[in-house]
Amino acid sequence: MIAEPVGRRLGVVAMLAAAAGVVLGGAGSGGDGAFAPQVLRIDGERLIANLQRLATFGATPEGGTSRLAYSEEDLAARRFVAELMEAAGLEVSVDLAGNLIGRRVGADPSLPPIMLGSHIDSVPDGGNYDGQVGSIGALEVAQTLADAGVVTRHPLEIVIFQNEEGGKTGSRVLIGEVEAYELDVVTASGLTIGDGTRALGGDPTRLAEARRQPGSIAAFLELHIEQGAVLQRQGIDIGVVEGIVGIKRWNVTVRGFANHAGTTPMEARRDALVAAARFILAVEQVASSMSGRQVATVGRLAVSPGAPNVIPGEVALSLEIRDLEMDKIDAVRAAIGERAETIAANSGVTISFEPFYVSYAAPTDQRLRELIAESAAELGLTSLAMPSGAGHDAQSIAVLAPAGMIFVPSIDGISHSPREHSEPAAIIAGANVLLRTLLRLDAEGLER
Repeated sequence: MIAEPVGRRLGVVAMLAAAAGVVLGGAGSGGDGAFAPQVLRIDGERLIANLQRLATFGATPEGGTSRLAYSEEDLAARRFVAELMEAAGLEVSVDLAGNLIGRRVGADPSLPPIMLGSHIDSVPDGGNYDGQVGSIGALEVAQTLADAGVVTRHPLEIVIFQNEEGGKTGSRVLIGEVEAYELDVVTASGLTIGDGTRALGGDPTRLAEARRQPGSIAAFLELHIEQGAVLQRQGIDIGVVEGIVGIKRWNVTVRGFANHAGTTPMEARRDALVAAARFILAVEQVASSMSGRQVATVGRLAVSPGAPNVIPGEVALSLEIRDLEMDKIDAVRAAIGERAETIAANSGVTISFEPFYVSYAAPTDQRLRELIAESAAELGLTSLAMPSGAGHDAQSIAVLAPAGMIFVPSIDGISHSPREHSEPAAIIAGANVLLRTLLRLDAEGLER
């Protein structure tokens, strides 16, 4: 039997854990009476095997994955994940947003659920770890609890969000951020977001009903690969995410005048591509010269008319700015705008900006950060507080509930590539931190 609890009384959770041989109680290292799980561990071999099986859906010759949202590969992978959910004793459903959900009842039905999850869709020619580690890791936590016969106080929800790579559609529907026009956007799979949502089992005409209210979720935890090289370079086991950057994107159009490349003197040209090149350099210079962690990127470029003997008359390009503070993003955009005005005046062109995407910065919950760091330490793992430079579904759910993210190292910081890789030991460690954090959160809550 479990030792008599000191301090906090765990009630039915402790009794169920005791029956399974799981120690949920024990004085914390600081002697404050806090409790943490001491024995329960995930099955690392099973976790890695399921991750490898998932990688077969959309496997590429280069060793990566092309599992585009709404594709046949995506649908097949979701069926596989649904089977894992059922094997873990979860009640499986698809919500109106097209998210795949596995639910597990808790000992106290009056409590809101704790949510775990991530996504399984990939970018074209992507890797086998982005989103997939968090998804299979969450399922392994559920399976571990089922194997041990442990029932948490809170209900659990394991969620596989749809179309994360195409704009976090599944999680953004839950907070009412998806606009009607987005449903007509054609994705890389060839389907529109609306048709794709329907193919997954959702209903694009009823997305408003899928929206959740603040307080309807107790907390959200997401395990993820870092997608950078900070943890590997510093030899750190676990990243404790402080916050997820905000993102703003603009379509930028540079309009000059298309003319004959052979008969137009250099001083008479209004070359849109030359002006665009100056603009791109200005973006890099502005972002690099300002203090802080902001980044700015021009990642798309289209030149018109695109003939070797015609001076380009128009260039369409993208501008993306990311930072943990939305005000900083606006400051960088303003500085770039000033440089654009000077470039336009000196080049005889016009430069216009049209916003087309916003993802708001989301700080993670302070207490969840503490629980993650403490759980890592209890497992003998080192941890580092750090920001996330990439967007994640946790960013959306943070609007509804306290959110926390756990990073594991990415080899050489490579992501969105077939060369994306995280070591099995690192993934297993991250999943154990996820399990331990969940059990501490369930037993202790977010109040100290």
